[in-house]
Amino acid sequence: MWNIPNTLTTFRLFLIPIFLVIFYLPYSWAFFAAAFIFWLASITDILDGYLARKLEQSTPFGAFLDPVADKVMVCAALVALSDHYQSMYMTIPALIIISREIVISALREWMAEQGKRGNVAVSNMGKIKTAAQMLAIIGLIWQYDTWMTYLSFALLYIATYLTLSSMVQYLMAAWSELTKN
Repeated sequence: MWNIPNTLTTFRLFLIPIFLVIFYLPYSWAFFAAAFIFWLASITDILDGYLARKLEQSTPFGAFLDPVADKVMVCAALVALSDHYQSMYMTIPALIIISREIVISALREWMAEQGKRGNVAVSNMGKIKTAAQMLAIIGLIWQYDTWMTYLSFALLYIATYLTLSSMVQYLMAAWSELTKN
């Protein structure tokens, strides 16, 4: 169970409270450090999946924990950013992204119970959405300058659009199962 990919996933979960504490510290370096920690967590997300496949170390524990770690890290960051920016321009996309994660998690669980989990497997659009989302969150945390913040908001809105589009894609793939009598 404690192979390299699962250790990376567990490390990502361990980073969440550290990220939050640093994000709220009243020091000039805190946002950069929090952005770095979120970046590090994002890198472990890429690495754990790659290594699980490359080293043939996929486990049921890792398959369960990896998406949990991803969603908790993103949700924690979006809630902290919503608190920080206190703006509907941050809160509405954050709510859409978090809501989509809940809906799709529930859909995947339900489809697995129906024996149709493959119908709602991760798509390429989901991977692009995740990349845009991670880059947007890193930029919004760091707030290096006004240009970066505006670019990060633009990426957040692109990620939100992709979030909605991929949710529609997943729901359409599951529609025949959802509407059975």
